[in-house]
Parts: sequence; structure tokens; C-alpha cells
Amino acid sequence: MSQSNQTWVTEFLLLGISDDPQIQLLLFVLFLVVYLITVFGNLLLISLVLTDSQLHTPMYFFLCNLSTADLFFSTTIVPQALFNLLSRRKDISFIGCAAQLLLFLLFGCTECALLAVMSYDRYLAICDPMHYPLIMTGRVCGHLALGCWASGILVSLVDTTFTLRLPYQGDNRIDHFFCEPPAILAVASADIHSAETAIFLMGILILLAPVSLILVSYGSIIVTVVRMKTTSGRLKAFSTCGSHLLVVILFYGSGVIAYMTPKSAKLLGKLVSVFYSVITPMLNPLIYSLKNKDVKKAFMNAAIKRLFCKL
Repeated sequence: MSQSNQTWVTEFLLLGISDDPQIQLLLFVLFLVVYLITVFGNLLLISLVLTDSQLHTPMYFFLCNLSTADLFFSTTIVPQALFNLLSRRKDISFIGCAAQLLLFLLFGCTECALLAVMSYDRYLAICDPMHYPLIMTGRVCGHLALGCWASGILVSLVDTTFTLRLPYQGDNRIDHFFCEPPAILAVASADIHSAETAIFLMGILILLAPVSLILVSYGSIIVTVVRMKTTSGRLKAFSTCGSHLLVVILFYGSGVIAYMTPKSAKLLGKLVSVFYSVITPMLNPLIYSLKNKDVKKAFMNAAIKRLFCKL
């Protein structure tokens, strides 16, 4: 049958990670637990930052934006994945797939930019503490956060446009558990070189460029910390940056593997996608709260106030 006589795709079938019913049930339980922790952890962190005046600083302002991006990032993917794990027909409409693709890229790319801005914030706080309050004003923080969201919108629109402008006819089986650009392009009915090139260039913009800024920022931070004369000052500086650096390694490491390296085995690609799209949004609030005295103190204060209100 010629390509011109094939039916245009109106829906996609998401093949998921495995077709084994037992593995699907295990994944459903895992994804559900992770998603509930993600929602609770990020909402808690957002509420603490908004209500506790001690957390009204640039670092926690950006952290609040990061938690917001994480919350929507996970919600774009996990509920659909949970539904498909219990459904025999794992379908998603073309419009639904397009919306998921757009939102996934928007929130994911915004998080990339936010992590870079947060590293710059830590660089100023440690390497130039005298001028830090003068530079990181509320207005500057607002503009930086707005720029992060704008970059997410730009990259998501470009990647989504180049991915969905291709014809999709005949085969509609996506070998993935959500609508991600490489998986969708694999079933396109035309040459995908231009789309892959555009996505790669956008990857340089939103992955490699921020990574370069992060490396420069943390290189300067390490030099400054090593030159500190007091051990307490070094420990304080490292504790301030440790949480953020761990989140950066987890998120960017998996993102670079997925988008900036040659195509690997399909199963490995899916596992990498699970890590940065499902696991990392859960880890971020846990990492920041468990290793941060200010957040733990704000949580205790909120808990005490709620207890007294009930009494």
C-alpha cells in the first residue's frame, strides 16, 4: 500500500515499559507511591516557602519555582502512565499526545534553566557575599525566573512543532510509556533529519549551555571554599551547595544521556526516562528538605502552629 493511501494517525498506542502483567502491576504500585510522594513533597515545600518569612530569600524563591515545575512535570506524565498500566488498550489521542509532549518539554526545560540560575545564585552568595543583596534583588529574581519559564516555552514550542509537523500514517505504536520526541519521531512517515537537528540544537540551548554555567559557577565556588581559612565556613558553604549540586547531577545526567548521546538500547532509554521524569521530581523536595536546616525549621514551626490551632 502506498503512503498516500494510508490512514492518518488520530491516536497513538503507548507500548509502555513491559507487556508482562506482573511487571505492569509492580510498576503501577511504584509509580503511584512515587507520584504521591512527589505531589506531597513539592506542595509542602511550596507552602513552606510561601508562608514562612524566613524562607523569603532568592534561593528559596527559585526553589519554589523548581518545585512548581517538578509538580507539573510529574503530573503531565505519571497519571497517564498509571492509567495505561491498568488498561488493556493503552491509547492516547493525537491531541492528547501533542499536549503531553508540549507540557513535558515546557516544565522539563524550565527546570533545566532554573537549576542553572540557582547555581548562579549560589555563586554570588559564596563568592561575592558583600554585593549579593544588591545584585539579587526581588526584581532581578523575578526577571530571572520569568526568563527560565520563557526559555521553557520557547524550547517546547520549537521541539513540539518540528516533531508534530511530520506526517504520521500507518504505524501508531510508540515504544514508550509517554509521548517523548525521540519515541514519536520513530513512527513518523517522513524523513526526520530536520526534526532531530532542531531537537539537538534546542538540547544544546537548554542542556549544555546551562551545564556550562553550572560548571563555571561551581568551579568558582570550589576555589573560593578551598581558600576559606575556617573549617566551619567551608562546611557551611558545602552544605549550602551540596543539595543543589546533587539535584543537578541527577537531573542533567539523565537528561544528557537521553537527548545528547547516540541512541542506545530501547529498554535503557526507557529506564533513563523513568529516572528523570518520574523519580527526580520526587527526590528534589526530599533532598532539599532533608539536608536543609531552614526548611526543617520552617516545617517544625508550621507543625507547631497547626497543633496549637487544633488545641
